[in-house]
Amino acid sequence: MTIHVRAPATTANIGPGFDCVAAALDLWNEVEVDEGDGEPDDSHLGVRAFARLASPAGRRFSFTDRIPRERGLGSSAAVIALGLVAGARAAGIDPDPERLLAEGVELEGHPDNLAAALAGGVTLTWENRIVRVADELPAVPIGIVPEATVSTAAARNSLPETVPHEDAAFTAGRAALLGAAVSQRSPELFGAALHDRIHEPYRAAKAPLLEAVRNDLPDGALGATLSGSGPTVIVWAREDAVDACEAELAAAHADASVIRFAVSTKGACA
Repeated sequence: MTIHVRAPATTANIGPGFDCVAAALDLWNEVEVDEGDGEPDDSHLGVRAFARLASPAGRRFSFTDRIPRERGLGSSAAVIALGLVAGARAAGIDPDPERLLAEGVELEGHPDNLAAALAGGVTLTWENRIVRVADELPAVPIGIVPEATVSTAAARNSLPETVPHEDAAFTAGRAALLGAAVSQRSPELFGAALHDRIHEPYRAAKAPLLEAVRNDLPDGALGATLSGSGPTVIVWAREDAVDACEAELAAAHADASVIRFAVSTKGACA
């Protein structure tokens, strides 16, 4: 039996939604699992995820990677999601996103990207629970993807153990506003919510593009956020201004890839 699965890229944190809010993006990695001779590479993250649910012995894994690695677009979460969904299919298990999240979060280290990769749409996660809060967002994400890479572990190590109460309160308020913006599909509220004081300021040294983009936002842009640990920056454009925003960003950042994304309503699936 051949198993074919694909899984989307993701953008996590989305400003104040640190470690809990993410959206699936329409850029896909894939895996094909066939019966084969030899032993699969059990150090591969996707094979390790598969092994959480079914034995990889006697199987051949062929991965197709389209999501840039170490750029803050959830490449590792997508690979884990591929392995989990393929493993569930091989074991005859219902690939319920929450069940698979519980299996895979130890491999990923944090749940936000993996939740969106599994469930699709815009997700909120807590204590290995997932709620899909929307199919789309009130703005179009345009990614500015530099050539430089950032290790998620290194970016996490730059975060302090504690933050000032004022910064925590500020960010909690913006996180609540983010929820209101998504539920009301309000571009104005969404733009007002895209501010954070508990992770983005501390990651700025490894992701200097964020400040540069925020200092020169195109007309029609609601704001910009660091995607995951960076260095990719997402510019959130009004739907009626997305063409102009994309063109202006491409001209201003010729040394990076500028990609217009769509929020994917589907998560990892066979």
